[in-house]
Amino acid sequence: MTQRIVNDFSIVVGTANGSGSQTSNATILRALFKMGIPVSGKNLFPSNIQGLPTWYIIRASKDGYTARRDEREIVVAMNPNSFEKDQASVTPGGAFYYDDSIKAPVTRTDIVVYPMPVKQIVRNDPDIPSNLRDMIANMVYVGILAQMIGIDMEKIDAALSFAFKGRRKAVDLNLNVAKSAAAWAKANLEKKDPYYIEPMNKTDGLIMTDGNTAAAIGSIYGGVQFVGWYPITPATSLAEELNEYLPKLRKTPEGKETYAVVQAEDELAAIGMCVGAGWSGLRAMTSTSGPGLSLMTEFVGLAYFAEIPLVIWDVTRIGPSTGLPTRTSQGDLNFAANMGHGDTDNIILLPGSVNECFEFGWRAFDIAERIQTPVIVLSDLDFGMNQWMSEPFKYPDVPMDRGKILWEEDIKKLTEPWGRYLDKDGDGIPYRTLPGNRLPGSSYFTRGTGHDPYARYSEEAGVWETNMARIKKKFTTALEYLPKPVIENVDGARKGIITFGSTITAVHEARALLETEQGIKTNLLRLRALPIATEAKEFIAQQDKVYIVEMNRDGQLYEEILIAMPELASKLVSVAYSDGMPPTAKRITKEIMAMENTHKFGKESK
Repeated sequence: MTQRIVNDFSIVVGTANGSGSQTSNATILRALFKMGIPVSGKNLFPSNIQGLPTWYIIRASKDGYTARRDEREIVVAMNPNSFEKDQASVTPGGAFYYDDSIKAPVTRTDIVVYPMPVKQIVRNDPDIPSNLRDMIANMVYVGILAQMIGIDMEKIDAALSFAFKGRRKAVDLNLNVAKSAAAWAKANLEKKDPYYIEPMNKTDGLIMTDGNTAAAIGSIYGGVQFVGWYPITPATSLAEELNEYLPKLRKTPEGKETYAVVQAEDELAAIGMCVGAGWSGLRAMTSTSGPGLSLMTEFVGLAYFAEIPLVIWDVTRIGPSTGLPTRTSQGDLNFAANMGHGDTDNIILLPGSVNECFEFGWRAFDIAERIQTPVIVLSDLDFGMNQWMSEPFKYPDVPMDRGKILWEEDIKKLTEPWGRYLDKDGDGIPYRTLPGNRLPGSSYFTRGTGHDPYARYSEEAGVWETNMARIKKKFTTALEYLPKPVIENVDGARKGIITFGSTITAVHEARALLETEQGIKTNLLRLRALPIATEAKEFIAQQDKVYIVEMNRDGQLYEEILIAMPELASKLVSVAYSDGMPPTAKRITKEIMAMENTHKFGKESK
């Protein structure tokens, strides 16, 4: 008898875009989560045409791993246009469920095949309105899977209640189809594959959400007052979640809204509004992705030079140009770090979990106002749009940092003239006033042209050079306020891995594979911000070799580190590749071992 494989496999559902499978797939994912099983879900969908193939990948991992896997042990085929590809993708010995109305041959003899009478089960339910049959048909595979692998039907019920926000009629309509399908499977299908689900308790106390929702709530908790945005995949849902939660969380007792959200006519208008709002003293933000970020460049340069705080969430997709709008990447790092012509620096925050998407939602405002500069939070599609397990979000436990603002009472106490761009403390950060301060000596002219410490127009070479040196100094001061790297050292390890963002999920698993399969122990440093922290230099110096793992073609983090610490270049090895898919531990392990075996150093893009 084949040995049972419990809570350690992937389920892949192949459907057509726009067929209504999102609810069904999320129901399976959340039901497993409610059974206490660590899970993750990734939606691979096309960017343009309804009806094109789409896949949803659910990973159950008793060990808590959440990265995508290469193996596909259970595949559900609901789309005739991807049937052949879906069948070919099943891991040998795996299970292949398919809608029996798809009249295509099953040619594999090394997999277990389960045909599903989807249309028949739906037709047999008189309560389903004819216009909803195609959508609700997806609940058939939910019920059959529940019966065949052991998903608790009560947890299916709870997951549907969450999806439909407790609307019992909609819940029951879907649940009854799942129950009918489960009953059919019990009577007609013989279990021949080894994959089972059993209850665990490893999700106790956790929540499940996506990074864009987390970022929106974190921004609200951080005191966001103005949002200017323009729709773009995969960042649109961040602004939509702000519109969902702001009315619930940000009203006075009298019902007055304490915020403004403006959908602009384009990205230029959106960032322009944010610059104006940030200048006026509001906590302002926008959300976008690569093409939108490109359009925002000039205004970001203005905010950098005029020293106006604002926050930009860049939920990265794969570029250049339109690229692959519904695929993930970390390809905006170099551009974001130096966004703006001339000598420009930017602060970049790099969340490495959904919980950090929440945390950086509020922390970004504190940093932007403290340093008086734009802060770009670099998330990506994988974090932004997919479902992840997370610790519950914690309300910020530190006071809001408004930075160096002179209020009217502060102006009254001054004993010498105030200068908007005057560095009084030696940290590069000047003091600012806000519109509405009516005291003499508190006003200044904001300009993007050359200016002296008192905001007076100047083209003097020395004045320009001094001002630019002061602004540069702010980014050294910023290191005190930026999130520190996360470092994990292992006894006896002499090799290191540096990574950032969502890639960390695959890197954690890859480190385990490197040790168990190759006998290679590795230390880890996960960067959480740019400019690069001094801890990174210390980490690299302590290793014999450091692999820099990232999702882009050119090794952009590798380049940033190389520029920051060229004296350590001989230790650095780039593991960079970008195919638009969330990384897997096996791919990372393979890339590292290829370089180990051939003794390659430096940039090695794939």
